[in-house]
Amino acid sequence: MEKGLTTRKIVTAGVLGAIAILLGVTRLGFIPVPTAAGNATIMHVPAIIGGVMQGPFVGLIIGLIFGVSSFLDATIPLFKDPLVAIVPRLFIGVTAYLAYRSLKGINEITAIGVAGFIGAITNTLLVLLMAVIRGYIAPGVAVTIALTNGVPEAIVSVIITLAIVVAWKKLDHGANKKSKISGEL
Repeated sequence: MEKGLTTRKIVTAGVLGAIAILLGVTRLGFIPVPTAAGNATIMHVPAIIGGVMQGPFVGLIIGLIFGVSSFLDATIPLFKDPLVAIVPRLFIGVTAYLAYRSLKGINEITAIGVAGFIGAITNTLLVLLMAVIRGYIAPGVAVTIALTNGVPEAIVSVIITLAIVVAWKKLDHGANKKSKISGEL
């Protein structure tokens, strides 16, 4: 992996951050599920993908973009609080990266799937924990939300993360091959 903040990492963070914003603004980031909440969000998935593909700092930047977007678009007091809307989202891509890195030597597909799950659960648990700490919801309500909404979101996150990262890695490997015409990269 490249060290430092490269052009590729900056572009990846920008593109995936824009996708996170687009998912929220257009409401495409909400998937109907048969739970009390009615929707599972996938707006955290770009931060997971960024963390897996480009490392923890890129995951953190995309999480920051997602959190700020969530804060600015908030319609309920819970997400108008930056400690709830922004701070927990900083850790999505970081924990996804750590999960991926720790397992990729054993099985890369499993590592990508676990990273998707861990990133989603990080989002759910840290947002709910901060909401409880800040007094917006009771602990029992947080547990119910985690089980009924967080688990479906994590499952959806695994599926989307696997599909995108596996495809991206295949394209990336293809881009690193020499051209048959010029013999150059």
